[in-house]
Amino acid sequence: MNIFFTIPSPKTQSISDVRDTVNSVLNQSTEPNQIFAVGEPFDGVDSSIQFLSIQNTNAAAVLNQAINQSDEPFFLLINNLSAPVYLNTSTIDICNLTMIRNPNAAMIYSDYDLDNNGEIQEIHLLHHHEGRIRDNQDYGLVFCVRKSAFQQCGGFDESLKHQTMYDLRVKLSEHGDLIRIANRYSGSLYTVKAQKKSANVFDYLMESKDSQLESEKICTNHLKRIDAYLSPNDFYEPRPKPKHDPSLKATIIIPVNERPEFIGSALESCFQQTVQNIEIIVVVNGGESDTTIPEVKRYMSDGDKYNEDFPQVRLLVLDINNIGYCLNSGVKVARGEFYVQLDSDDRLKPKAVEKLLKIFDSDPKIGLVIGSYDVWELQKDGTLKRKEDIPTVTHDEWTDDNGRNNLLRIGGAGAPRCMSIQVIKDVGYFGMNDDPYSRNYAEDYELVMRISEKYKMGRIYDAIYDVVRHPGGTDHSIDEITVNRNDNAKDYMRLKAIHRRQTLNQST
Repeated sequence: MNIFFTIPSPKTQSISDVRDTVNSVLNQSTEPNQIFAVGEPFDGVDSSIQFLSIQNTNAAAVLNQAINQSDEPFFLLINNLSAPVYLNTSTIDICNLTMIRNPNAAMIYSDYDLDNNGEIQEIHLLHHHEGRIRDNQDYGLVFCVRKSAFQQCGGFDESLKHQTMYDLRVKLSEHGDLIRIANRYSGSLYTVKAQKKSANVFDYLMESKDSQLESEKICTNHLKRIDAYLSPNDFYEPRPKPKHDPSLKATIIIPVNERPEFIGSALESCFQQTVQNIEIIVVVNGGESDTTIPEVKRYMSDGDKYNEDFPQVRLLVLDINNIGYCLNSGVKVARGEFYVQLDSDDRLKPKAVEKLLKIFDSDPKIGLVIGSYDVWELQKDGTLKRKEDIPTVTHDEWTDDNGRNNLLRIGGAGAPRCMSIQVIKDVGYFGMNDDPYSRNYAEDYELVMRISEKYKMGRIYDAIYDVVRHPGGTDHSIDEITVNRNDNAKDYMRLKAIHRRQTLNQST
């Protein structure tokens, strides 16, 4: 087996870290055939290391050439640009044996140890399936690749600048299995030296626009190759007329569980809407003892904050904490033609409803409109401060032609979301934790994917919504277990969406 690794910039890694990577490669229990380093030589390096210069080309080009010239059936790729990587001595041996055991394997990846100043954390990755097509899905930093699969998929795309590994991974998945070597208790194949970074749902926003556009192209091409791409305007239906005879233009539904400190701000943002032909349904899912209830009643008749000139606030109290059930309960009794999303700890900007409804008026095939939002953070003194380091979240890599395909790649579906209530009913309501791994997560994302297969999606690129980050929120820093659970939920939904789309395409 041949091994390939990189020589990172001295600005990102010390020469000592690079030497440790090299030593871990040299100390394998099964001696590698050839060892290649992408970059320029440095003093004291072992003479067995062959350096691949990129002065007049790029890393993808030199790797393609070196891999294609090799006679070895497998090669090991160490992606150590972002962090130092150290192989355990049996890494090559176990990869060889796993390739032999799995003749259809195109790539092997594995769990790993994360070394944070001597404190070791076992990182457990997710088993690959067809629904795991997000560009930020963690597959680790060490990959054993079957050369024949690499050649069949065209190798590294030399035109890419940011998402080379994402492109290779999805292409390899089309030509064989991606096999995960799990580490249940101990025995990871390699160790990664931790870099200062937290798991945050907004991390992807820090990537450059060019990187996002590359990912978009890669994902779109992948969907086309597996026949899961939906062409512009295919399968769109006219938006159905409401069957419930709506007396109002829109219903804002707010599911909530124990958020008395936020619900007032959310409600007041509804009262400030330039469109007043609306209602607000607050669905409390913590039962009659939920402390949010008294705060909501202050805005209802006989409450100290009630104002008859404001849209009516209605209250539903449920004793099961199931967000999808909350939303469906609100949809069932809604008097509006359209549903407008509002989380209990967030806020609508004053023209939000007006702008959302205007998009529906522009096209009778639009069943869903997605807006853009700003991110705010709760300070220790109780005030809110705009997060200037996070730009307005527009998902502007979307296009009218490709929005519903883009939906399968990104982590969410934007905010706020506004849907025809009849469309919600016709496609089968919100999920109610009846998808694996859901646990009050992504029920709206799953519905959006289903709607996008039958109806056009409208977009608003102005910020019409405020997401409020706070320690108790789902959009704050989260641990690995929660990240994996959430990713499992959405990836399973993506898997079902891919299969539905393949069926649609095969029906034509």
